[in-house]
Amino acid sequence: MAERPHLAVIGAGPAGLAAALTAARHGLRVTLVDAAAEAGGQFYRRPAAALGARRARALHHRWRTWERLSADLDRQRAAGRLRHLTSHQVWCVTRESDGPEASGAFTVHALVGPRQERGVTVRADAVLLATGGHEKVLPFPGWTLPGVLGAGGAQAMLKSGLVLPGRTVVVAGTGPLLLPVATGLAAAGARVAALVESADPRALARRPGALAACPGKLAEGAGYAARLLRHRVPFLPRHTVVEAHGGDRLDGVTVAALDAAGRPRPGSERRLDCDTLAVGHGMLAHTDLAETLGCGLDGLAVRVDGEQRTDVPGVWAAGEATGVGGAELALAEGRIAGRSAAARLTGRLPDPRSLAADSRERAALRRFAAALDAVCAPPVRWAERVTDETVVCRCEEVTAGTVRAARADLGAGDLRTVKLLTRAGMGWCQGRMCGPAVAGLAGCAETAVRRPFAHPVPLGVLAGRDEDGGDGDGCDADGVTDRPERDRPPPDPDQP
Repeated sequence: MAERPHLAVIGAGPAGLAAALTAARHGLRVTLVDAAAEAGGQFYRRPAAALGARRARALHHRWRTWERLSADLDRQRAAGRLRHLTSHQVWCVTRESDGPEASGAFTVHALVGPRQERGVTVRADAVLLATGGHEKVLPFPGWTLPGVLGAGGAQAMLKSGLVLPGRTVVVAGTGPLLLPVATGLAAAGARVAALVESADPRALARRPGALAACPGKLAEGAGYAARLLRHRVPFLPRHTVVEAHGGDRLDGVTVAALDAAGRPRPGSERRLDCDTLAVGHGMLAHTDLAETLGCGLDGLAVRVDGEQRTDVPGVWAAGEATGVGGAELALAEGRIAGRSAAARLTGRLPDPRSLAADSRERAALRRFAAALDAVCAPPVRWAERVTDETVVCRCEEVTAGTVRAARADLGAGDLRTVKLLTRAGMGWCQGRMCGPAVAGLAGCAETAVRRPFAHPVPLGVLAGRDEDGGDGDGCDADGVTDRPERDRPPPDPDQP
């Protein structure tokens, strides 16, 4: 039986791919675990082969980078240095020992099967978390109407299914994701009635240091601006969606200009007819797996050092999980993390020149991301526009008025107390979607919520049964247990 992998990398997006490939090239046995059927993550999402897309690259930015990553992935797999486990939804990672980095052991618990009904485990000496992030959408009156969806969701429909979410689309919110969404939809044939951005992009000009460090970002922004002009997409900076309208589905939105305090300016309201609203207010890091392992956080992201190591020995993290900053930053962090893991686990010193180059790139991109994050923050007064009747937590159908009453009448001062009093955050998403909105409406700090599982788990898996009722603990040659997970209980959410 072959030895178990040195390193399990969770997530096959830009950060995970860069980390796994770098570690494999530096001598580690790597298992790459990902929930998707193909590598690439959300950024490199591609149409299904059955659709016969002839120009899939037209929907993507930096396609040549993906081609290089894909080719290297094929080479490392063929050489036997890397195993790629697709359609494996990781729900927990546990530490098997308290030994040093080189001798510790981790178990990655995942779900497989058509309905994710069967549990498998992957054991490795170390773990690298590249779990990415998810979209943040803040509520407003009418946001639950059919036809309103996340900007990232609209992009995913186009990239993976070659499907337009609607014929006439308004793209709104704030953040850099809105640009590729609007230009992609327009290029695919949708009429984009407007790109509504609550921030003022000119504010970036007041941060010349961050811009000078990343000149390519300026060229990228200019390219998107040119495409918006070519497709005649109206751009409305310092505007926001006040309300979405419709009966059975969306038929229009009201937008308004924002004043200096972030409130809609009286008299600036206007209606835009549309059948689809693609809206987003930035991204949030996925930190569930890191938190169950006891990794510390900086705000809402995983805390790492200069080598992308967390404060738990044997655990690295890279990409959006350590702070949202885009694909280029994720690639740089992935390379640093993969090189560090290889050096720590094999005892071989990394190439100082490559490490220095990636570290410089990471520093510049982090500086730019911080500037962009400051400029593209949602309007500070957004909660004032949410009516009491607006549903905030869709899973449990909790309204804004209920959340406000929990604060005003019952003294709730934190997310956990609001959850206990209102059920906001107790549904399927466990507060991942509604958490920022509930915090804003309750006037409390937005904090990371520690959850025992990163994904819903069937009771049969927790009980140690597969669908046939059998049990076992045999491992294949790559350290993957393809039988039920009965050898270790789930983690206690109240223990570090």
